[in-house]
Amino acid sequence: MTDEYFMKKALAQAEKAFSAGEFPVGCVIADKKNILATGFRYGTSGQYSNEIDHAEIVALRALSENKAVDNTNELTLYCTMEPCLMCFGAILISGIHRIVYAYEDVMGGGTSCDLSKAAPLYRENDVLIIPHVLRLKSLSLFKDFFARPENDYWKNSLLAEYTLAQD
Repeated sequence: MTDEYFMKKALAQAEKAFSAGEFPVGCVIADKKNILATGFRYGTSGQYSNEIDHAEIVALRALSENKAVDNTNELTLYCTMEPCLMCFGAILISGIHRIVYAYEDVMGGGTSCDLSKAAPLYRENDVLIIPHVLRLKSLSLFKDFFARPENDYWKNSLLAEYTLAQD
């Protein structure tokens, strides 16, 4: 199985979010052969949106409920958008040491944080970050999301402007 294979599965999760009117972020957590957990972003549509139900957090929660996982060191988290600081911290604490993402989050991406200055819980994690796997497919979903007038989530934000300006 390749990074592209698993990213396509994360994109399918993002499409579920998009179809539900949510911000189109999807996530899968896999070993080298199997998907062990999935998640997609929700809580971005409607009157009472939240900043907790990110795709990565949903997938990490599902992974924790999967009692068959003994060693998270061998897992990879695939996400259609660069994890934010909250999600990046949760991924580090979970023991996952490999993150693959599709589209950069110019407004809130957390993967470029200087962990050498962080507290030991975060600093002592060795994490490999692989950006831009199937970036254009993810970008297309975000462009479609921001182009729809009914989607208010992050409308007119730096992320929306950056995304809509991409070719």
